[in-house]
Amino acid sequence: MTAVSGSFAVRVMVTDVWDQVVLSVDPTTTVGELKREALIRAVKRPELPFDEYEVKFRGALVMDEGITLAALGAGPNAPFIVLPSRRQPVR
Repeated sequence: MTAVSGSFAVRVMVTDVWDQVVLSVDPTTTVGELKREALIRAVKRPELPFDEYEVKFRGALVMDEGITLAALGAGPNAPFIVLPSRRQPVR
């Protein structure tokens, strides 16, 4: 793992709208802050129920959204996925 200082960009796929947003973050940014900003930018509605979404990093669910990106080991261009916590019915 390499240490990252200063701002860097990460990619976040928001599955509700099938859109990818690029966010400029700091190593001290929490996963919860990343999720909130990605949902606001992708869905374009600030009144979303943020607690009904979860974040995956490198295919694994991030259980503690208070963890920083540095502690998670995320660096420049790291991929994240934000998806609903509950399964969506197929139509």
